[in-house]
Amino acid sequence: MLTGFKLRKRDEPWKWGALVIFLGALLISLLISAFLLEGQGKSAIDGLFILWDGSFGHVWALEGALLKAVPIFLCSLGVAISFRMQIWNIGAEGQFALGAIGATWMALSFPHLHWTLLMPLMFIMAFLLGGLWAGIPAALKLKLKVNEIISTLMLNYIAILLLDYLVFGIWKDPSSYGFPMTPKFSENARILGMFGSSVHWGVALCVAVGAAFWAFMRYTRLGYELKASGQGPRVAKYAGMPYGFLVMFVMCMSGGLAGWAGCVEVAGTTGRLEPSLMVGYGYTAIVVAWLARLEPLNIAFASFLLAALRVGVENLQLELQIPAAFGEIMEGMILLSVLAGQFFLTYKLERRKLSD
Repeated sequence: MLTGFKLRKRDEPWKWGALVIFLGALLISLLISAFLLEGQGKSAIDGLFILWDGSFGHVWALEGALLKAVPIFLCSLGVAISFRMQIWNIGAEGQFALGAIGATWMALSFPHLHWTLLMPLMFIMAFLLGGLWAGIPAALKLKLKVNEIISTLMLNYIAILLLDYLVFGIWKDPSSYGFPMTPKFSENARILGMFGSSVHWGVALCVAVGAAFWAFMRYTRLGYELKASGQGPRVAKYAGMPYGFLVMFVMCMSGGLAGWAGCVEVAGTTGRLEPSLMVGYGYTAIVVAWLARLEPLNIAFASFLLAALRVGVENLQLELQIPAAFGEIMEGMILLSVLAGQFFLTYKLERRKLSD
């Protein structure tokens, strides 16, 4: 008897499918990473052990992961709110840069202002600049029908070059021995560590913003309209929803949250603006948002996981002298595996008889 397989749509979604697919994607990426290590003449077992040890094996590794998870989480939350409406904001990296620029502007302009006034100013300016930067592609989409994927992506390059222009030019620290960076922020412009640790209070901000995002999407009329408008402009207009306003709102909110990520990074981690700030958090946010299926709690978990992966890869680079692109390959493989696995949340393979 010959047997074969056919695809059949599930009567209801696979209950534990998302978790199984995510764990499977992680396993596939680790196996491919092991092959890559062997291809470079490194021991795959030693490499994966070093990766694990550098990600979760020490207190300093966990603290480093938390610090990197903060900007990833805020950018991911911003990306998620636009994706909910099926507005594809690929510009979190540029909006992150504008947020860092806005916070730096306030920190350098009012260094002696008390922190109770200066810190809100930095966050307000970071949110405004990040939101306005995201509002440009939203306006282009509504007025000129420009695809927001292309416009947000192109604006990333302009934002990063603007940051370079400032740190190489008018904001360059004269005492930096020629290195492109601004002067160090005053203590009033710094986010302090929590309970004497290296992990700053940006973590608490993430908790508050994540809870607010969840409540907003679940309990407010505007949150419901955002999800409903994701079916398309015709559906929104037919239901009497202000589609144009909603597009501008989600993009400005998305950019503002990415701007806050930039503010937290300069005020809490680096203490100044410098080109090394741009390490791809905005692009990682897209991976995280898809992995987490746009849910805040899942975003927090995925942000920490990918942040820990970054810390582990940095440790791997130091120990085994592997290229920096190794971590990006792992991130890409996780995303591709998860996206491919989404198919099995809706469909399943069934065995069938072909002939006797």
